[in-house]
Amino acid sequence: MEMRNGLVIILLAGMAAMLGAGASHAQTPAPSADAAATSMPAAGGVGAQTATRGANTAAAPLPKDIDPESRNRLPVPKGDGLSDDDKKTFDAMTHGQAASVRLYSPKLAQSLGDAQNYLKSETGFGDPLTEIAVLVASREMESQFLWTIWEKHGRDLKDSRHIDAGIIDAIKYEKPVAGLGEKEALVITFGRELLGQRKVSSETFAQSVRLFGRRGTVDLVELFSQWSATATELVAFEQQLPEGQKPLLPPR
Repeated sequence: MEMRNGLVIILLAGMAAMLGAGASHAQTPAPSADAAATSMPAAGGVGAQTATRGANTAAAPLPKDIDPESRNRLPVPKGDGLSDDDKKTFDAMTHGQAASVRLYSPKLAQSLGDAQNYLKSETGFGDPLTEIAVLVASREMESQFLWTIWEKHGRDLKDSRHIDAGIIDAIKYEKPVAGLGEKEALVITFGRELLGQRKVSSETFAQSVRLFGRRGTVDLVELFSQWSATATELVAFEQQLPEGQKPLLPPR
């Protein structure tokens, strides 16, 4: 049943994951751009479980142009008509699982998947800060699916991405960051400025370099960029939430 609803196996990342596990869900590379009930299903990117802003509730009928299996505007890719090289990439990324929409372009799916796996697993931020960054990107981009899935990660006490409920609510309801940890507050502020205001202040940038270094600041920017790009893809394909999933992101 889960496979027919889009096969959420997260992010993303995340991205996301921007969407998305082993002992540490967000810190272990997966074969997809974002696996394990993140912003993306297994097998390479935006796919059958991701949803756009304003997605229908579970009880509402799907829009007429939505495929009931993929729950987006394109059928689940089957690998038909691919070149030999693309077919090898397709098979390597799916491992017999349902493919995401990005696998209509296998080499693109592979490249983006590698980038998102790095951003989730190898930046050194750790699961909680990565969780915060993806939530900020989801909030600023108003991505219903990314937020809904990643909020569930963040509130799950057994998930390595678990964070304090007060941090989730601060992002969700756009509250001030006063009283939060220095790194947590910086990630939220940086994401709000970058994606919300389209400008990062000199003070915020300097603080990021102080806390994370130059490489860490580059990784943080790319983390936001990857998951905001994923949110944009979801709009184009009008990906729906998994069947039965209640939207968790309130409108502004």
